[in-house]
Amino acid sequence: MLKDTIDCRGLQCPEPVLKTKKYLEADAAVEIEVIVDNDAAVENVSRFLNFQGFNVSVESNGGVSTVSGRRDPENAKKLEGRPESIKIKKKSDHPKILVMISSRNMGKGDDDLGQKLMVNFIKTLKEMGTDLWRIVFVNDGVKFAVKDSAILNELMELESSGVSILVCGACLTHFNLLEEKKAGETTNMLDVVTSMQLADKVINF
Repeated sequence: MLKDTIDCRGLQCPEPVLKTKKYLEADAAVEIEVIVDNDAAVENVSRFLNFQGFNVSVESNGGVSTVSGRRDPENAKKLEGRPESIKIKKKSDHPKILVMISSRNMGKGDDDLGQKLMVNFIKTLKEMGTDLWRIVFVNDGVKFAVKDSAILNELMELESSGVSILVCGACLTHFNLLEEKKAGETTNMLDVVTSMQLADKVINF
């Protein structure tokens, strides 16, 4: 059986995932391969296919990678709250609070003070308890999720307690930090937009 092939070379986040999603909505492919040329796209497409019920493998040759997927209905993931699999907002005993962090500074004025305030804010997020559903890091905020971050231990503790942490892959690539990420899942703008739709409340910093 021939695999359906989607060529996403030259496309940046979130285009490879959007193109793959659009293709699968129009064609119930059993086997598919997506050709990409950046590491963020490899992670994003792999995760998207995985949560669509595909077994995924990756082959790389220089700067080009082929993400291959074979649909396996028995292995389909059904994890509540995942942007790739949830289509309808479900009621819950606890509101879903999404915290979007796009900077390492809180407020304007003194940068040193702003960074200390933001670090303290993130360290205190656990006090939200089960209402804290997801943290999304974009732009300069992704630097909190990498090696030697001042809050790396706190982020890993939040993850282990069930809080979902998404880190913008395009942002990591821009800062050349993709290989330095230590907390959270590499994500794309489709995930971010869908997360905002699913959340009961969005807090922006």
